[in-house]
Amino acid sequence: MKQKDVQYVCSQCGRIETKWLGRCPDCGSWNTFEEEAVQKPSDGKRAVISTSTKPVSLEEVEIDPFFRYETGISELDRVLGGGVMRGSSILLGGEPGIGKSTLMLQVLEKCSLGRSVLYISGEESPSQVKLRAQRLGLKLSSISIFCDTRVEVVEKLLSETKPDVVVVDSLQTLSSEEIASPAGSVNQIRSCSTTLVGLCKQLGISLFLIGHVTKEGMLAGPKVIEHLVDTVLYFEQVSSGVRLIRAAKNRFGSVDEIGIFSMHEKGLSPVANPSSFFITDRLGSALPPGISYTPVVEGSRTFLVEIQALTTSAKNGFTHIYSDRIDTARVTRVAAILERHALVRLSDQDIYVNVAGGMKLNEVSIELPLALALWSALTNRSLPKAMISFGELSLAGEVRGVGFPEKREKAAKELGFKRSIVPKVGKQTVLVQHSCETVKQALDICTSLQ
Repeated sequence: MKQKDVQYVCSQCGRIETKWLGRCPDCGSWNTFEEEAVQKPSDGKRAVISTSTKPVSLEEVEIDPFFRYETGISELDRVLGGGVMRGSSILLGGEPGIGKSTLMLQVLEKCSLGRSVLYISGEESPSQVKLRAQRLGLKLSSISIFCDTRVEVVEKLLSETKPDVVVVDSLQTLSSEEIASPAGSVNQIRSCSTTLVGLCKQLGISLFLIGHVTKEGMLAGPKVIEHLVDTVLYFEQVSSGVRLIRAAKNRFGSVDEIGIFSMHEKGLSPVANPSSFFITDRLGSALPPGISYTPVVEGSRTFLVEIQALTTSAKNGFTHIYSDRIDTARVTRVAAILERHALVRLSDQDIYVNVAGGMKLNEVSIELPLALALWSALTNRSLPKAMISFGELSLAGEVRGVGFPEKREKAAKELGFKRSIVPKVGKQTVLVQHSCETVKQALDICTSLQ
């Protein structure tokens, strides 16, 4: 009997091989090749994007004044760059139970004012979706629901009804009859997403795709999906009841903005003023050792965060660094700078680093406050309570300037901070500044203020 033709597709990057490989030559992932049946060539009836029969000048292109519209949820609009673009495709990923479906139902209810919306569910029945909408207190008559996982049926429905906003929950449940592999496979995800994104761009439909994530926190499926859509959003939880939305890709806005939501019985609600959201309210005249405060800038916002450090004697002569909110390589580098240029011995210590509230920090401005927190934890000396610090550390032990110093100090002033340790004294200051050129000088300033 003739054996059917098969190929092997990498589930991470989509590379196709004729035989199974242990390691993908493109992305370097191990054990990611999955067996797929070789598909016949397409008949060419898939949706394509077509504007006109001949090229036109950009000056002649007319822009609809309602080409971008707001969703009615301020934090999501901020991350999207001001609202949703007509014909755009947005991929939203997050851990199970974090609130992706809840957020999308709230978005549809807000967008239903003057627009037709459609919720396509492949994971829940209409009754289950209705129960959630009732619990959230949404207007049920404004949201249309359709349950089916066949992409051909969904494609026909969108072509006939032409809604303004569509949510597909979720991308991994869709399947095409032309592909023999099961739903959720690389071929199915690639084919279904290509079909829906192309059709929605052609019809001017704003498309939201909900995607699953892997145990590493990355979006499941081939990377080609992230390149295909216009915007990629990650929904993550930082502490009890607090959710963050970050844009990993955005063709119509910045990727530096973040949206902050709090989870309640009635769903997700935006946090209007989150400047002090990640600061622990501490009573008393002095801070515990190992605590420092710093302002970080995320897009157009400034947050005050608390960096926590703890050092203990290494056991069995092997040292370890435990840090999941700040990159471990950054902590290692700052510890080496302290030991080399400030004579702070950390080579025989286990180092634990945390950020209050669970926010991940990637800015270079956190290196100086991280160094101060490590010094404070090792020497058991508390830093001044009403003091912030920010600055980048060079391998030579220098403290370098960072962007938006006035903006950082203004946010700290509003929350009651009085002093700051900064690389260079600015012309306009709202805090009592202490200038330092090296990390050793910064430690000497902390000692003199105690």
